[in-house]
Amino acid sequence: MSLRRRLLTLLSDGEHHSGEALGAALGVSRMAVWKHIKALHELGVDISVQRGKGYRLPATLELLERERILAAIASPCAKAISDIHVHLEVDSTNNWIREVALNGAASGTVCVAEMQSAGRGRRGRTWVSPFAASLYLSLLWRSNCGAAALGGLSLVTGIAILRALQSLGIEGAGLKWPNDVLAGTDKLAGVLIDVVGESNGPCALIVGVGINMNMPGEAAHAIDQSWTDLRRLDCDTVLSRNELAGRVLTELIPVMELFEREGLQPFLDDWRRYDLVSGQRVDLLLPNERISGTACGIDDGGALLVNTRDGRRRFLSGDVSLRVAS
Repeated sequence: MSLRRRLLTLLSDGEHHSGEALGAALGVSRMAVWKHIKALHELGVDISVQRGKGYRLPATLELLERERILAAIASPCAKAISDIHVHLEVDSTNNWIREVALNGAASGTVCVAEMQSAGRGRRGRTWVSPFAASLYLSLLWRSNCGAAALGGLSLVTGIAILRALQSLGIEGAGLKWPNDVLAGTDKLAGVLIDVVGESNGPCALIVGVGINMNMPGEAAHAIDQSWTDLRRLDCDTVLSRNELAGRVLTELIPVMELFEREGLQPFLDDWRRYDLVSGQRVDLLLPNERISGTACGIDDGGALLVNTRDGRRRFLSGDVSLRVAS
């Protein structure tokens, strides 16, 4: 465990700790403690200092822990997890998994991080990733099916996220094609799928999941769409990020296994049940045009169907951005 993470662990009880006491516990000087506190401030960690009392986090802080995540994964699914890597900061959990995949990491490798300095969404968008405010998780899944046979993976990943939330008592969320989980009209979670390998041969799938849990208000200024988080949906319950990570993996592993064997077909009824966009007026932004119409759900291949003035059209995710018309 890094010294900086050990420092956060000591502060995670929300009580005051003097620089001297922290230094003694960590085996470093008070000046070294101050330098690490300053570095954590620069990462966005809100650590206050009070003369005569010392350093303090404004509230208790739950850090991600490999053992706690593993303990929250149902035993049949835990066998598919080869390892879980917990980081204080990465540029992107998907990027980290991509690097280890290229270096031969095993299927079932998981990366979680307290924050992302360059979190990614679809179509080059930024995924705002403040420290310890949400769940940032990526899974490596090796497949022999080939990337061309795996269209619709973002759809079934959305179903896995919904099931994980429901297992924790979070109701009322739904799906927006192709990769969003919404509560009403507000974005709660997103999926980013990256593929490394052959279109018709062995490939490495990188399944990225971001779920807003307790986003600080200032984060809203950097988000370019309406959003919500689990705290706003269920103010009376303090959800554990470790528990949520375990539940997501518990639901995601069997979904990946079934999808690899049978494709999208077993998931179509569930996806259509939770589709929040079907029947609504929508705008689709393509690289060279804008199309308006009425969403009509998805076909058996996972493509979005839209009734336009030129008739019904079919859209694959690719570079399409979907907006519900205001």
